[in-house]
Amino acid sequence: MNQHLRHFLASLIVLFAFVMGCLLPSQAQADDDRFSAGGYFRIAARPDFQGGWSKLGLWNISGRLLNETTWAALEMRLQLIKQSPGTNEIWTSIHAKVEGGSAHAADLLNGSLGNFALTQLYAKAGNVLIENVVWQVGTLDFYFGDLGLYDMKFAEIFYETVGLSATWSNQYADLLFGIGDSGYLKHSKGYSPVLTFGTAIRIKPKDGVEFGIGAELFYEPSVEGSENAPQQTRFGKETHVDYESFVRNEVITDLLTQLQDPSLLTTQYPKPSPTDAFSFKLVGYLGFGKLGALKWNNLFFNFLRQHPEQYYYDETSGTPYRVYIKEWTDERYQFNLGDEMNLEIVKNRFDLTWAAMFGYHFDKDDSIRASENNRMIWSIVARGQIYILPTVHILAETSYAQEKSLNGNLWRAKAGSIWENNQGIVNDKGLEYGDLDLRKTWQGKLGFVINPAGTGIFSRPSLRLMYGIQYSNMHNAFQNSSVETQTQSNEFYGNDFQSIPTKHWHHVLSIEAEAWF
Repeated sequence: MNQHLRHFLASLIVLFAFVMGCLLPSQAQADDDRFSAGGYFRIAARPDFQGGWSKLGLWNISGRLLNETTWAALEMRLQLIKQSPGTNEIWTSIHAKVEGGSAHAADLLNGSLGNFALTQLYAKAGNVLIENVVWQVGTLDFYFGDLGLYDMKFAEIFYETVGLSATWSNQYADLLFGIGDSGYLKHSKGYSPVLTFGTAIRIKPKDGVEFGIGAELFYEPSVEGSENAPQQTRFGKETHVDYESFVRNEVITDLLTQLQDPSLLTTQYPKPSPTDAFSFKLVGYLGFGKLGALKWNNLFFNFLRQHPEQYYYDETSGTPYRVYIKEWTDERYQFNLGDEMNLEIVKNRFDLTWAAMFGYHFDKDDSIRASENNRMIWSIVARGQIYILPTVHILAETSYAQEKSLNGNLWRAKAGSIWENNQGIVNDKGLEYGDLDLRKTWQGKLGFVINPAGTGIFSRPSLRLMYGIQYSNMHNAFQNSSVETQTQSNEFYGNDFQSIPTKHWHHVLSIEAEAWF
């Protein structure tokens, strides 16, 4: 489908969703409020005089504040058969959510509706066949909660899945079972069916305490004749084509150097071997609160095995060869842990929220390359809010983060660091990227907040005037347009890369609004 046509159709869908969201509530008043809509948005003006793109840092490991840009979401519900609370009568409803990250004049995409998507679409039905059971068909995304300061959901399952789920509930527990297909979101245009099975349970033994656990399994079967099904290109033991050839994107180069007659490559290139693929995810949650100054504490964890990749094209010889890489990408694991505590230090005067996260990510296939698949990360974020008036507040936030590469240097301390890795030996083919295997980042944020709804760190809407500052031992540790070419023809700095100024500090000023509705 033509790209312009896709954008046009996407724009029509989003426009229809927002128009319906605005018009239907007035009609719903006359129809017993069957329709409801809610959503979220944030938008900011952040002039960046250091060549940045309106984000203080690289990602949310330092907290979401000033590290996220524009976002808008609208979630709609239409009750086809209204639910009668306290009864076992049958009810049904349909749900849709449209969201995306762009607004006019606020980001690189300038409000393009092609950047929005219909991310949730499902139907629910309650008390059909089994009392106290809610059936859901469509998208199945489920999570126990999130780390608000980071905007991260560690205890989430079925994010990629479309299918069927059933949830049984009473006052003490919720039990979920689901089954579906995750192939389209995992592989997109390279669709191959990924069967997904999962379950989760949340237990609420008493007021102020709840906990839960969940799991999902992804299974991708081999499909004879399918170019997208899981397969591996296997090279003979007599060749020197191995994992390093793959990570350097030199599979064909290494194979050509070993052929006595390079013209035989077409006939001697090995056919892929079909195989199955699977991955999994375990999640857990503990929530407790209502204990003096402690409003609530959320603790989340997950342990997962990432789903393997399919293939890539190597065009070294001038002819594209498809290299299947399932067995080179199927041993990637993650363990992530996060906690967030909300405290009311002085009632109606001062609230404090702090959060911390830890992640250990490892790739058992890869012991030679510095990458984000082999790292250990941790950070802590603390936000305090002083209530000068019920609607006028002072917000202060600080964070510190460390990211440790487990396979060598992954970052640069200055523009020319690429020439200083590997004990001073230039390694320009991809195994290392600089002279740092530990990235350290500190951020501080301070500003005024207008909260028309009153006190509370998560009270919305919020209108904020913020100043943010970041220090990182990495050079240019923020999204930017700075030129770093290391050729002598560099027209922006002197005659060579040594004249490129090192940037470890970053500052932004932000005028922003954020609301849930």
